[in-house]
Amino acid sequence: MGRDRFLILLAFSVTYFVWGATYLANYWAIDSIPVFFMGGTRFVTAGLIMYAYTLLRGDRTWPRRKYLINSGIIGVLLLSVGTGAVVWAQQFIPTSTTSLIIAFEPLVVMLMMWSILRSRPSAKAFLGAFISICGMSLLISQPVAIGGGADVYKGFIAIASGMLCWGSGMLLRQRLDLGPNRVRATAMQMLVAGVFLLISSPLLDDWSTWTVADVTARSAYAWVFLVVFGSIIAFSAFNFLLGKVSADKVATNTYVNPVVAVLLGGLLNGEVITGQSLLAGSILLTGVYFINSAKT
Repeated sequence: MGRDRFLILLAFSVTYFVWGATYLANYWAIDSIPVFFMGGTRFVTAGLIMYAYTLLRGDRTWPRRKYLINSGIIGVLLLSVGTGAVVWAQQFIPTSTTSLIIAFEPLVVMLMMWSILRSRPSAKAFLGAFISICGMSLLISQPVAIGGGADVYKGFIAIASGMLCWGSGMLLRQRLDLGPNRVRATAMQMLVAGVFLLISSPLLDDWSTWTVADVTARSAYAWVFLVVFGSIIAFSAFNFLLGKVSADKVATNTYVNPVVAVLLGGLLNGEVITGQSLLAGSILLTGVYFINSAKT
């Protein structure tokens, strides 16, 4: 096995399993830390660590303005909105259900590639889309899976917005020049995204009554996990994959992420996993498989 092939397989494994665990980690982190402040500090911290790493490796040249702007655009789309909106939605929707809805992402990417890039999906992809929609309908038709209260619909809107921005970021990432240093490009994405969230946090009255003393040990450990594994390791693997394989193939992490998230939500967070949820998830993921295995 060649070095590149090994690294690609390793990167896929990281995005599959680590990002599956981040749904629960995010839920625990925002239990006692304001949502956007948590995301902002997470990304700024991870970005600073990664940028410092590039300096230690000897790359001390100032990044070109073009690279900074392009990295900032991708960072805001993928992290500030793409991730931030989904984490915000987890205040209202269980982690397991959120992960299953996010499994819809390959369909979003497929439709965006069709509408923007004129890459018409095959009949098999359309079949996968129909199957996925059936699975999603079955999933969200049960109140026990989505929780209660009027704010649930705010959560759905936030997740949909996040998915659209994430899909846009994935497609743009393969077309914008972020510079030769992949690690520095990832660090700049995180820094811009983190600053964007930190500026947004007080404007959205995210922590008007919050103090550091409110942070629980569980939230703190979850935040550290998100910085080290969710941001530095997994997002670096994600960016590496986008530079090596097509966006729709990278989106296959949505096969495994929901399985990991559902298992962890049930085992560690006491979330109700109904037979209907499992059936809906299986149908949805079958549709995702058809979409991603289709030739366009």
